[in-house]
Amino acid sequence: MAALVGDAAYWLAEHPDIVGFRWSPSGLWFSTWAFLLGFLATYVSLCLAADALLRRRKQPLPLGPLPAAHALLMAAVSAAIFAGTLLSAVAEIRDTRWSWRGRSRTTPLRWLLCFPPGTRSSGRVFFWSYAYYLSRYLHAARGVFAVLRRRRGAAARALAHAASVAMAFLWLEFSQSFQVLAILASTLAHAVAFGFRFWVDSAGLPAARAARSGSLACQLGLLGCNLVCHAGVVWMHFGGAMAGGCSGIGAWVVNTLLNAALLWVFLHCYGTRGVCDDDGVTAAAATATVSLKKKKKKGM
Repeated sequence: MAALVGDAAYWLAEHPDIVGFRWSPSGLWFSTWAFLLGFLATYVSLCLAADALLRRRKQPLPLGPLPAAHALLMAAVSAAIFAGTLLSAVAEIRDTRWSWRGRSRTTPLRWLLCFPPGTRSSGRVFFWSYAYYLSRYLHAARGVFAVLRRRRGAAARALAHAASVAMAFLWLEFSQSFQVLAILASTLAHAVAFGFRFWVDSAGLPAARAARSGSLACQLGLLGCNLVCHAGVVWMHFGGAMAGGCSGIGAWVVNTLLNAALLWVFLHCYGTRGVCDDDGVTAAAATATVSLKKKKKKGM
């Protein structure tokens, strides 16, 4: 067991490619502003155009096992990024904590929330931040599924996925603070939520209610974590808890605005409509409820 844990720690946190990682617009996939802006424009335009063209179509397009396979893949990828980020954060704190003693007020918690000014996007945690950034493109497929399956609020979901890609890019480009905790919370929530979604897509309607509750709980937990992290960054940067402030505070402001937009999408979907989840879980639950009501009326 110890050998297995040691092997996992090596491949997820101590491998030379992970330790020596450095964010750069050359030599890395999808690492330029031109690609990011081009992708966002294309993705949003296609999703909005498809949503408009299919607006009169009542029946969803059949996607077969693709949503279930995608959910399983996202659950596995999210779990791997969570484990890698956690082990890498522990290793970074272990390797640099000695330099904090007697020289600064930095502690592991403060480092997790507020990178010191001048921090560069290199090393273990930024390797996994890059992996998380790449996973956002894979995650964006859920927005396409929502459009093709004619889910309510599909356009809003597509915009939310586009915002998620942009946020992950800003984390790397500007060495933005608090991203380690944000990635840990996000990937843990996604691993659980996509596990539920795979359950629904592969098992069918009987698990829809449980999957809906699990997905909703994960998203609420993620939103709560983001609010706490943002409050911590505000206190450390503007309250003078960190000398010189936090790294990437300009990107943090943009990140905060994007998070506010994501919060609006969440409230719009669950608070107003209640049936616009991008995987169709809530829509399936609603369909099942309507079917049961019809059967009861026929029985009467």
